[in-house]
Amino acid sequence: MYQWRIALHPKGMSQWTVANMPDQTGRRILITGANSGVGYYAALELARRGAHLLFAVRDQTRGETALDRLRAEVPHASAELLLLDLASLASIRQVAATLVEEGQPLDVLINNAGVYAPPKRLETADGFEMQFGTNVLGHFALTALLMPALQKAAGVPRIVALASIAHKQGKLNFDDLQATRSYNPNGSYYQSKLADLMLAFELDRRLRSAGSPILSVAAHPGVANTELFHKGEFSSFERTARKAMGRLMEVLLNSEAAGALPTLFAATALEARGGGYYGPQGFMEMRGGDVGEAKVASQALDLNAAKQLWTTCEQLTGATLL
Repeated sequence: MYQWRIALHPKGMSQWTVANMPDQTGRRILITGANSGVGYYAALELARRGAHLLFAVRDQTRGETALDRLRAEVPHASAELLLLDLASLASIRQVAATLVEEGQPLDVLINNAGVYAPPKRLETADGFEMQFGTNVLGHFALTALLMPALQKAAGVPRIVALASIAHKQGKLNFDDLQATRSYNPNGSYYQSKLADLMLAFELDRRLRSAGSPILSVAAHPGVANTELFHKGEFSSFERTARKAMGRLMEVLLNSEAAGALPTLFAATALEARGGGYYGPQGFMEMRGGDVGEAKVASQALDLNAAKQLWTTCEQLTGATLL
């Protein structure tokens, strides 16, 4: 069984384990894509600590199956299903409006769901390239619209963005963000993960400037054998190859459970700081039980590009965030 032991890096930072996770009783935590992969395993540990979980999923049947699984593993789990399609601004607006109108605070928002490298260019309900539209614009709009609920939370609310080591290969192409002229599956994914990280940093700067107690924290799972790696329109040969690669990743790289550790640290650890970015400390940040500060590519620190990206997201989604 995987040992949930975490040592923070660089040297000088204190050690943290899941056993040190503060009690989450009474805290409401929304996780997008909570029905599988890193999202599910993060939800599992949060449920063990007493959090009330909002399982934000696109498919009701799969969501209910995940909830049944969660309750089988954690009989006392407090969780509810939330149908949310991040590829639809209408769905995002409806869900956010309902949550805000309920008047209950939201303590943590974990923007975990994602689309990975469809072979062909696909579009969201609003005509955005699927990866940029879901991974970036969907979460940007959700965060903006849920801000009133986050602001109601006591203590220190958190917004956690799931980035990726793939951001290091990303480049923002402002002349063709939607890949209408040229689509490359991996290139669009790298761009979306770079954008997620840049927006997390920009959100932190804006929160600090506004004097808000909310923390914006980013994390990445290393290279984990998650559902993202297997879902999609692949040929039978590629599906077989991906399945074999997945088994190899379980052995040599991170499992889904291990990949959830940085998310849990970002969402709950007292040591996590606003503007921080955390990930595994093993080989090339791809695996390892240790979690610490992750390496940030230089392009993710471009302040002017971050501001331009922020403005672009507001214009495309119609959602104003700080």
